[in-house]
Amino acid sequence: MEVGRMFFWLLILVLFCSTSHVSATGISDELEDGSIDNEILAVMWLQELNTKLIDKNYELAVANWNYETNMTDHNSVVMNNISLELHDWDTEVKKKARKFNTENFSYEIKRMFKLLLQGGELRNDEQVRRYNTITTEMLSIYAHAKVCRDPPSTECLPLEPGLESIMSDSRDYDELLWAWKGWRDAVGPPIGKLYPEYVKFRNIAARNTGYNDESDVWLENYEEDDFETVLDELFQEIKPLYMHLHAYVRRKLRDRYGDRVSTDGPIPAHLLGNMWAQQWDNIYDIVRPFPDLESVDITPTMREQDYTVLQMFHIANNFFTSIGLTGMPPTFWKKSMFVKPRDRDVVCHGSAHDMQKGNDVRIKMCTQINYNDFYTVHHEMGHCEYYLQYRDQPLVFRAGANHGFHEAVGDTIALSVVTPDYLNKMGLLSVEKFTDRHDIDFLLRQALVKIAFLPFGFMIDKWRWDVFRGITTPEDYNSKWWELRTKYQGIEAPVERSSTDFDPGAKYHIPSGTPYIRYFVSFLIQFQFHESLCKEKNHEGPIHRCNIYQSTAAGDRLGAMLRMGASRPWQDAMQEITGQRKIDTSSIKRYFDPLFTWLQEQNYGKDVGWD
Repeated sequence: MEVGRMFFWLLILVLFCSTSHVSATGISDELEDGSIDNEILAVMWLQELNTKLIDKNYELAVANWNYETNMTDHNSVVMNNISLELHDWDTEVKKKARKFNTENFSYEIKRMFKLLLQGGELRNDEQVRRYNTITTEMLSIYAHAKVCRDPPSTECLPLEPGLESIMSDSRDYDELLWAWKGWRDAVGPPIGKLYPEYVKFRNIAARNTGYNDESDVWLENYEEDDFETVLDELFQEIKPLYMHLHAYVRRKLRDRYGDRVSTDGPIPAHLLGNMWAQQWDNIYDIVRPFPDLESVDITPTMREQDYTVLQMFHIANNFFTSIGLTGMPPTFWKKSMFVKPRDRDVVCHGSAHDMQKGNDVRIKMCTQINYNDFYTVHHEMGHCEYYLQYRDQPLVFRAGANHGFHEAVGDTIALSVVTPDYLNKMGLLSVEKFTDRHDIDFLLRQALVKIAFLPFGFMIDKWRWDVFRGITTPEDYNSKWWELRTKYQGIEAPVERSSTDFDPGAKYHIPSGTPYIRYFVSFLIQFQFHESLCKEKNHEGPIHRCNIYQSTAAGDRLGAMLRMGASRPWQDAMQEITGQRKIDTSSIKRYFDPLFTWLQEQNYGKDVGWD
């Protein structure tokens, strides 16, 4: 524990002991008397609340876990009932928290109350029940949906691994279109019928606690008044690199699919190797600049070496411990879901779970033996590492400095894991001498993951913020979605879409209600983190070749930031790890600078951009 934090809690202990004649019941009684500016009483109330919160959140976390790993009606009912109970209890807690006048409280206590009171609140039991029903039903539609081939075939494919495998592996234009359209037709319309009601309830909850609408709730996490403007500026700074990547990829796809891909327009969305065209690394074989070089895609090697799913998780765990961070506890290995069960329906979307009590952290994945899942394992374990590092904080501080920080931790580690140097060490790659051509080949694959994603990560919440604000109405949900996808990504629907479709619902984070700008933020700050940790390691040379494996100095720097949790604004956490206080695109641009120069040369005299 940090010395400052230890002193803080010793002070709390002294204060608590000096007022020990006030019982827990006494605290609650005093809270009925109106505004309270007694900080000692506030500390005691928070301490009492912290213990109860852990128990309550653990109960809900277990119910959520049971449902997502076994989607039965029984588990759904249990989860909803516990959620209703916790909602009523949380409403009462916030009512009591508002009775404290925190103006003259110390910084940490004041911040605890601020975080405790963030967010919206439904205050009508019937609204809460209906809201829970809607959210559960949307997730159920997403999780259970399958797309069936035309008769006489009886084959019906789920999203994972069936449809996603087609999107990543097939090079047949029509089969890709069948999978792309089939998934959207299966999940979009039924989720779309529920979504306006979901939006209504989110906005009611937000307005009940003084926000204009739900968009304000989501943006509050970033603690910056003009954060939308900052995001727009950041996107404009990175846009030129994306434009040149897009132009190069479009030309390669035209070579493959002919005039089905235009020379100067948007790219058909189903040709980019991913169900949502969010990352394009699955078409690396089509766009490789130097096919004569050994591929940096380690999937074939992993399969040749008979890699197991468990082995992938142990390799990830070994990386974290090699830099001096915490290994995954025994409960992680016992209780996580690493592969898709054969005997039940589950939510396959990869996720990390903090069960709130003890060191119980888990990962849920339907893991496949391939490069992408090797990467994802490190990403999800990064969440678990964050959970473990801030475990000594009060519960209200057990969160990322902002949502983007939580997404960035595992990805920061993965920037080292995917380097040829590290993969050579693991026996998954054998490049004897790394040349400039290898650099371009490697950086292009990285760009298909990192740069291709940025406009997608940027536009999803721009769409949702306008939905919450009422700027985009239900009849325009789908048209606005495609307007933004074309504007920012330069992609288009391969077939006509209408207002009766709801293509946003084909992306998990829409029915699950998970804010998405966190990923855009993460994909920028992880490069700032990476560059800082490479300096801590005393790395020499370009940062895209840096690998912090076994660098305890880098691990110490990262761990200091992780242990802060949400106890300080994210700018303080950024200062802790990078020495800066803002999100900056200079690190990601330095990382990809050799590729940007090369892409500009390749695109000289060619069409860049789209109508």
